[in-house]
Amino acid sequence: MTPDAVASTRALLVEDDPNIVDLIRSNLAVRGFDTIVSADGARALQLLETEDPDIVLLDLMLPQADGFELCRQIRERSGVGIIVVSARGGERDKVTALHVGADDYLTKPFSIEELLARIVATLRRTRPVSPPEAAPPVLVAGDVVIDLAGQQVTARGQPVHLTPTEFALLRELAINRGKLLTHAHLLRRVWGQGYVTQTEYVRVYVRRLRAKLESAGGPPLILTHPRAGYRMAPD
Repeated sequence: MTPDAVASTRALLVEDDPNIVDLIRSNLAVRGFDTIVSADGARALQLLETEDPDIVLLDLMLPQADGFELCRQIRERSGVGIIVVSARGGERDKVTALHVGADDYLTKPFSIEELLARIVATLRRTRPVSPPEAAPPVLVAGDVVIDLAGQQVTARGQPVHLTPTEFALLRELAINRGKLLTHAHLLRRVWGQGYVTQTEYVRVYVRRLRAKLESAGGPPLILTHPRAGYRMAPD
C-alpha cells in the first residue's frame, strides 16, 4: 500500500493539544484522509461508534481519561487499527499499550513521514489478505481452526475474536507450521520493514494469541525458541 492508496481513509485523532491536532489533520488532509478529532475519551468512544474510523491515533495523556483504559475500551469495541502517539517514551508504557490492544506505538516528537508510514503499515494489516496459493484455505492445529480466506478462528468449537494484527501473526505462524520463524521475520512480515528491531511487539502479541487460543493444561499451540523466535507446534 502506498500513501496515495489511502485516499478516503477516515482517521480518528484523540488528542487535546490543538497544535498537534492542526499539524496532523492538515498533513493527513493533503494525503486524502478524512480526520475527525476528539479531545476526550467519552467523545472518542462515541465517534468510534458513529463515524466507523479506519484507524485511531490515540494520545495517552488526556484530561479526565486514562489513555491505557481508553485504548482497552476501544479494542473491546472494535478491531480498528490503533496507533498510540504519546510523549511517554518508556518501554513499560509501550508494552502496556500493546497489552491493552494497541497495534503500534509512536513517541513524540515524530515526523509526519514516520507517522504516515506507521498508518500505512497498520492499515495494511486491517485489509483482507488472500491466503497464499500454496496454503489451504482452512488450517487445523489441534482444537484451533483457522479460516485463512474468511479470516475467522475457532478454538474448541467456539469463535475467537482476533484483531487484524493478531490474525496476521497467527496466519504467518500457521502457513509455516513447524518452521522456526525468527523475530525479524515475523516483524517484517506482520508489521513491516521498519519494525525489525521491535522484538517486544512479537512477544506481546504471541502472549495475546496464547491467552485466546490455548487451553489451560493443554498442549502449547505456539512454541518459543529463546533468543531465536517462534513456531507453531507441528502435527
